[in-house]
Amino acid sequence: MIERFPINQSYTRGSSHGHSQQDVRIRAIRSVPLFGQSPRGGWAAEVNPQDSIHTLIAVHTTAGITGYGSVFADGRLVEAGLAVLEPLYRAENALQPERVSEKLHQNTFWMGRGGSLTHVISGIDLALWDILGKFAGLPISILLGGSYRERVRPYCSLLMEEPDRMAEAITLYRARGFRAFKIGWGPFGRSGDGKLDEAIVNAARNACGDNAQLMVDAGASDAFWPHGLKWALRTADMLAGYDVYWFEEPLSPDSLEDYVVLRKSSSVQIAGGEVLTRRQSFLPWLTKGALDIVQPDVTKVGGLSEQRRIAWQAQEFGVKYVGHGWNTAVGLAADLQMAAAMPHTNLVEYLEHSPYLNSITKDEFQLDEDGHFAIPLEPGLGLSLDRTKLEEFTSDPAPLFEDD
Repeated sequence: MIERFPINQSYTRGSSHGHSQQDVRIRAIRSVPLFGQSPRGGWAAEVNPQDSIHTLIAVHTTAGITGYGSVFADGRLVEAGLAVLEPLYRAENALQPERVSEKLHQNTFWMGRGGSLTHVISGIDLALWDILGKFAGLPISILLGGSYRERVRPYCSLLMEEPDRMAEAITLYRARGFRAFKIGWGPFGRSGDGKLDEAIVNAARNACGDNAQLMVDAGASDAFWPHGLKWALRTADMLAGYDVYWFEEPLSPDSLEDYVVLRKSSSVQIAGGEVLTRRQSFLPWLTKGALDIVQPDVTKVGGLSEQRRIAWQAQEFGVKYVGHGWNTAVGLAADLQMAAAMPHTNLVEYLEHSPYLNSITKDEFQLDEDGHFAIPLEPGLGLSLDRTKLEEFTSDPAPLFEDD
């Protein structure tokens, strides 16, 4: 069911500072890596707390309006990427995110499409949308075409553990108000013990209850994933017995034809796409019918300009869009705006154990009594970074706040 805004919904007006559109130019773009409490990923080469895997950026303008973005990449790569891109974005109109982002993509294709530069452009694009919303005094969802809902359910994204510990983790977060859960990576599919895989899923289902949504993420984009189509088929059959809502990344991200076979055979929805970047990469997955649910990551794929195109392409093929959200508060804020702007997006990912979500903003994301997040109505992304809190997770947050 689509939840619509009341017809008399009013929005908090932003301030354009009396500037014309031509006055809002990119003055500088700064980056700040996050590290110190980077969350475990369950990867073969595990993340250490001091590793920089997410980087915040700020686009500062001549009008004094600052927009924020997030990049799924090491801070050193982001700094280098900004240096490469600087001649292309210098003095550009900060109110034209799609045109500026496409300019950056088109003029750097020869450096490799879809790599670190695409990730960096993702953060720039997010920040430009944030600026546009602040200039217009509107939430990004309205600028994306309109809002279908005022709230959306977050699913609590957890690493898989041995059965007893898995049950304990879900029980803890269910008590905090979550009503949807995704369990992934960890020993699942990696131990070589199918009985253990099923025991973990069984423990999770018993802990979250029959009325909760449960998703399973094999994490087959991990290094040297050991399984193929036959394992995925058997596992999908097992998951169907536990009413699993979707089976995510059950195969290597290069196994397109196997995904097609699996989707046709599985009664459980098949989800994937988090490692793909730019809209062009998703076309064969949609045209061949490889996925039920497509999951681009807004901090990798090219930002909101690409994310929304992919989401609408998916809509035309009968594929649901639910963004991959293993990133930061800025990424989650963008996912919330996208969830408002898409007619059938009913979930957003929430990485409960990462301090880079609720510990870097002035206001925390709060669950309501039904286990939903309200979608912010403030201009732009609708969040404010907290300089003092950020000092715990980076050596110097000052570059994000030059215009304060």
